Amino acid sequence: MPPAGPSPILRRRRLGTELRRLREAAGLTGEQVIERIGWASASKLSRLENGRSRPDPDDVASLLDLYDAPTELHEELLGITREAGDMRGWLKRYPVMTQQQRSFAELEAGCAEIREYNPVLVPGLLQTPGYARLRIVSARLVESGAGDTEPGDTPETEVAARLARQSLLTRPDAPRYTAVLEEAALGRRAGPPEVLREQLVQLCELAVLPNVTLHLLPWDTPVGEWYLPPTAFSVYRFADPLDPETLAIEGGFTNAMSTEANALNSYKVVFEWLCSAALSASDTLSWLIEATGRLPGTAGPSTAAHGPATAPAQRRRQSGRLTDR
Repeated sequence: MPPAGPSPILRRRRLGTELRRLREAAGLTGEQVIERIGWASASKLSRLENGRSRPDPDDVASLLDLYDAPTELHEELLGITREAGDMRGWLKRYPVMTQQQRSFAELEAGCAEIREYNPVLVPGLLQTPGYARLRIVSARLVESGAGDTEPGDTPETEVAARLARQSLLTRPDAPRYTAVLEEAALGRRAGPPEVLREQLVQLCELAVLPNVTLHLLPWDTPVGEWYLPPTAFSVYRFADPLDPETLAIEGGFTNAMSTEANALNSYKVVFEWLCSAALSASDTLSWLIEATGRLPGTAGPSTAAHGPATAPAQRRRQSGRLTDR
């Protein structure tokens, strides 16, 4: 079961933000801090403040003493420091997690709300094993000469890692999840009928979960003033209000993340445009049911899909698919 609390990476970012704020409040430059504490490396403070290194509790305590941090804040930040260093314990919750999936799992942990859009694919948290496998294998055909995969990082491991993240949507403390789905992501170019049908049925089941809202964007519907979103993106808001809201931009073969307010606000506006242009949640469910029935050689899901759904992870366990690997 994925952890309900924030990941060590998120803890490092939170710690770095607080340390930078305290340093600036104390009126100290980075060079002055390095000199007063006596660190040999000038980049050590920078790595801590940017959340790029595993923090040492003694180092953090020295900084907090130098900044004369209040006792309550001192103890809180030392607690965050311990959480930020427990990477091994956190990763045990994800025994099949791959490096490619880890950055998303780290953001999803501790989330109160996730908003996602992808111009060409069903978002990873919603994908079935068959749909995910097609996407991963086809992408690797392009990447085969790049040497980016890790030893043992097979397509099946990558599929299992993606599925490991998906219990996030059905756990007791599940975040609020909203996604805008492009019609093209579910078109016949995306896979054979049996794969598409399984994907559509799973979306029908997810769409009736109380914390999940899906919007289908028809291929010929304009967005805003004829705006064309160029990339997939996700916006994460965390349960702890002091953890910075984060934007993740997925660019096909590379990803970027930002907590910068202007970038976040711009993508929030785009997401509102997308939701306004797309079908309502109820019309989206009707579209998904009808689309399933239109596939050759398949029958649409029962209208009982409008009632309580069997969680996709549970359905996969019952059918003996890849989830338990």
